[in-house]
Amino acid sequence: MNLKEIKELVEIFNASDIAKLQIKQENFEIKMDKNSNILSNTPLVQPAIPAQLAPTAATQPSQAPIPTEQNHTSGEFITSPMVGTFYHCPSPGAAPYVKVGDTVKKGQTIGIVEAMKIMNEIEADFDCKILAIEANDGQPVEFGSKLVKVEKL
Repeated sequence: MNLKEIKELVEIFNASDIAKLQIKQENFEIKMDKNSNILSNTPLVQPAIPAQLAPTAATQPSQAPIPTEQNHTSGEFITSPMVGTFYHCPSPGAAPYVKVGDTVKKGQTIGIVEAMKIMNEIEADFDCKILAIEANDGQPVEFGSKLVKVEKL
């Protein structure tokens, strides 16, 4: 199974009424359980992925929204290409990738979405100015969730 197939499988599982799912293929195994908060990892086995993970103290999402430079009624959004957890910084305590008011070049990283323990850099598709950061640090996001509001340059 490739990463794209796994992501689609997780999205379908999360949207369904199925409580548990286990798939085995050669040396690959994936287990998903919506009722469990325990992750297991054994050789040649991918970790079980609970549908809802309780945030730990280290990854507790900030509750205060990021202030905007000014109230913008127009603008475009950079959205999440996948289901996962959005982070503003490359690591805890590091400076954020972007701040409100920053000018960003096409291809510049604006944040990361962690999906299945893989950190996926989210890049700007065009030159733009950051108007607002819509997703909080450590916030779970879905495909199409608004991450950052921008103005094309």
